[in-house]
Amino acid sequence: MEGPGLQFAVIGARRLAEPRQRVRVVRSSAREQLSGSPFRADMKAVGRQGDWESRTEAKVPTPAEIATRLGIAEGELCVRTAYEFLADGRPVQLSTSWEPYDLTAGTLVVLPEGGPHAGAGVVNRMAEIGITVSHAVEQPEPRQATAEEASLLGVQKGALVTHIRRTYYSDQGRPVETADIVVPAALCEIVYEIPIPR
Repeated sequence: MEGPGLQFAVIGARRLAEPRQRVRVVRSSAREQLSGSPFRADMKAVGRQGDWESRTEAKVPTPAEIATRLGIAEGELCVRTAYEFLADGRPVQLSTSWEPYDLTAGTLVVLPEGGPHAGAGVVNRMAEIGITVSHAVEQPEPRQATAEEASLLGVQKGALVTHIRRTYYSDQGRPVETADIVVPAALCEIVYEIPIPR
């Protein structure tokens, strides 16, 4: 038997399929205000060690779709950071983040994972340069994993994933960051937490 969310163990001559524990990924605006990493908090809540690996490239020309999401011209320079989010050392989520270079150039927050504010997150890093992030817009949609995504996540090519296009906006309405987040259905469940104003 083969399917999403199954891992296999060979015992003697028998091959057994066992369900893999899915990681809960909570999407919530309230969690963005916390110090520390919401991802690490999610992992700790299910008894796992949460961490991530990243690689950043500065001054990358912006492709058309990303430029549209950021409200800038195609080819304008951005800072691009690719992330692999890990649970107990195994990848469970991918993200590629884009920030307009002209927004952070010459500041201590130009590199999301470098300098004194490394790993502080978009909201806190932007606050350091006087930009208030007021809200984010997320557009989730199901699709199949690409060959590269499947290889990085350790799932089958074509496995179901949720692709989330997330964009953070300043209180002036300017997009300050956009990201493509890839969450494999076999490894994660996505939960949206929506605060109710009183």
